[in-house]
Amino acid sequence: MSGLAPLLRKELLEQWRTMRLPIVAAVFLLVGLASPLLARFTPEILKAVGGDQFSIVLPTPTAADAWAQLAKNLGQFGALVAVLLAMGSVATEKERGTAALILTKPAGRDAFLLAKMVAIATTLGVSTAIAGAGAWLYTLVLFEPLPVAGFVAAMLLQWLALVAYAAITFLGSTLTRSALAAAGLGVAAFIVLGILSIVPTIGRYLPTGLGDPAQALALGLPGVDVLGPVVASIALVAVLFGVAALAFRRQEL
Repeated sequence: MSGLAPLLRKELLEQWRTMRLPIVAAVFLLVGLASPLLARFTPEILKAVGGDQFSIVLPTPTAADAWAQLAKNLGQFGALVAVLLAMGSVATEKERGTAALILTKPAGRDAFLLAKMVAIATTLGVSTAIAGAGAWLYTLVLFEPLPVAGFVAAMLLQWLALVAYAAITFLGSTLTRSALAAAGLGVAAFIVLGILSIVPTIGRYLPTGLGDPAQALALGLPGVDVLGPVVASIALVAVLFGVAALAFRRQEL
């Protein structure tokens, strides 16, 4: 891991300099604010669309609906952002030849990859935290307060799921020189994981399986089994990074 500190500093500054971090954080904030708002006014919108010809009876929205809307929006839109952040992280560097230039300095290949992965995870983490803060405050205004500790833990699970999607795309970016091919792998993995998530025996151990414990934590429900899904997702990220590192060591830049 020689040269990790300067490479990590470079990557974090790059996230800011290229406006990736500010833009993603701003968009996530909009998602966080819009989610409880959408949950609150969806019944009224549906009634307005239906008009006098249809009688639509919907339950009164609650804070649980606000969380469900937030989890859905972050799960889908956030996964797309994770793919976009990771797709060109290594592939573009190899295509342009800048990876070879960077690694002529006293910096190891593993450190090169780790700095990029940590920078992506940091951008997703900061943005998820901002989205969560906005969603929690707006849920407080429109509904009732959600437990702070449980909500923070739930947002950490949401962030871990996004890091897992980024790690899949990051592996594709390491294996190829095409950012589009890496993005294709990330999108395909998102679809496949969504299909596999309906299988109870394995679904709870996939990144998509973090949704149920996240919901229970956010709503303050008892008896949350979070250890298995969290360990499985962390192990998945570690394995994906390990495979990427092994492949990158053998590549000619």
